[in-house]
Amino acid sequence: MKILVTGSAGFIGFHLARRLLAAGHSVVGLDGMTAYYDVRLKERRVALLNQNPDFIQHVVMLEDMESMAAVVREARPDAIFHLAAQAGVRYSLENPRAYVDANLVGTFNVLELARELAVKHLLMASTSSVYGANTVMPFTEDQRADMPMTLYAATKRATEHMAHSYAHLWGIPTTMLRFFTVYGPWGRPDMALFKFAKAILDGEPIDIYGQGAMRRDFTYVTDLVEAMARLLDAVPAAAADEDEAKLTGASIAAPFRVVNIAGGQPVELMDYIACLERHLGRQAQRNYMPMQQGDVPATFANADLLERLTGYRPSTTVDQGVKAFVDWYVNEWR
Repeated sequence: MKILVTGSAGFIGFHLARRLLAAGHSVVGLDGMTAYYDVRLKERRVALLNQNPDFIQHVVMLEDMESMAAVVREARPDAIFHLAAQAGVRYSLENPRAYVDANLVGTFNVLELARELAVKHLLMASTSSVYGANTVMPFTEDQRADMPMTLYAATKRATEHMAHSYAHLWGIPTTMLRFFTVYGPWGRPDMALFKFAKAILDGEPIDIYGQGAMRRDFTYVTDLVEAMARLLDAVPAAAADEDEAKLTGASIAAPFRVVNIAGGQPVELMDYIACLERHLGRQAQRNYMPMQQGDVPATFANADLLERLTGYRPSTTVDQGVKAFVDWYVNEWR
């Protein structure tokens, strides 16, 4: 297949493009190469992807419909993975407009092109943050997600609603992918593991929010993209009734579903940090902080639907994943 990947220079997009290329697909990458974090990291990811003749990269902003449409119309992809977005929960407190522009306007543009080209499957990144203030765990896809705690979460939830309406109106088979705390090699510098590793090796303290009393359903990045690649073939169709909807996760009104991608094994933040210390061979100086605005104390996914659809469930342990990150960070990036 020919597959369009938006956000191909990003952390997850880079790993997904590599996985799709390894499976024999051709990949058209699209990324704005924004300076939200060190562009050199994005450039190195793209340089690796460019070594494959079946990959081509375009530098385009999602909000620039004219430029993006020209690229996508020429490529005429069979399927689209829409991963590009303004990421970062905390940054949404500082620059909210960036989230409206990239996540809402940009996603609308992708939906319009998916409709025009009648793609066989549109898969779009969402986030565990949409569960917001929900306290019943593990989170299941059929739970209400109406209490977002940040604008980032609100924009991602809005894209789910936008996608459902397009799936209903235009018959676009669409899968929303709810990611849970993804980590691993080539990660973003604004993410906890990257920041912690840098601070520990530089002899600087790490800020631990919520006094460390948090749990996260950490998902190793290669597990995530394996699940995503398998979901490519799990094209949704509208469910015939409520019983079929419960079994397949599909909407009764559209060829649309939401899927959690995580292992369903929450880990204490302090255990995560201890694992990083062990693999770095150094102890962190710890600066305990109150819970930051918009944070939640825990995330915990029910991944049964993913397993039913693909026969796969993420299984890389935090110890294995953190070690892989440290090996990459120390030997290839630092």
